[in-house]
Amino acid sequence: MRKDNDTPMISLPEPTLNGNTSLEQILVARRSIRNFSDKNLSLEQIAQLLWAAQGTTSSNGFRTAPSAGALYPLVVYVVSGSNKGLAEGVYRYNANGHTLSKLSEKDFRDDFCNAGLSQTAIQKAPVTFLITGVFKKTTVKYGQRGLQYVFMEAGHAGQNILLQAEALGLGAVPIGAFQEKEIERLMKFSADEHPLYLISVGHKMEH
Repeated sequence: MRKDNDTPMISLPEPTLNGNTSLEQILVARRSIRNFSDKNLSLEQIAQLLWAAQGTTSSNGFRTAPSAGALYPLVVYVVSGSNKGLAEGVYRYNANGHTLSKLSEKDFRDDFCNAGLSQTAIQKAPVTFLITGVFKKTTVKYGQRGLQYVFMEAGHAGQNILLQAEALGLGAVPIGAFQEKEIERLMKFSADEHPLYLISVGHKMEH
């Protein structure tokens, strides 16, 4: 992956704040979807999903998902195939500014599928979101209890992605079974950053 000082920035479309479906309807309809059509996602859809995960919702920098002490230890990445407005590669979401940093031009979906114990949803989905945690951002204030807070926060952000996907008429599946060390190797993470969650998103198969 590229270093920060050599990372192209991509501005994202502003999120939509007025949906057409009630939260109750979305909760009833949400199911894990593992089979996706060949249709790609638009940059608008990807941007909306990223905003749902960790977008800012106030001038104070508060985000869509709660965070202990507003310390925000999560990082969200996009592992993308060739999508409309977003080329294949790996991107990091920057909540402040609602932008993406391009880290790699390679399509890593096959690699992530292998790291994910050959779960083909990762390979077939046009986008997989990787949520990581930098534990020390929270443990510096809360000690060992902060580890639990980071895991809780990853769950909040992941659920936001799943519900937003349903609201957009998309399918999504949360994936917790993967080889952490292999993803750390692929992403060239520092010792402080740990993969916590994968969520693959795409268009549902038409029946």
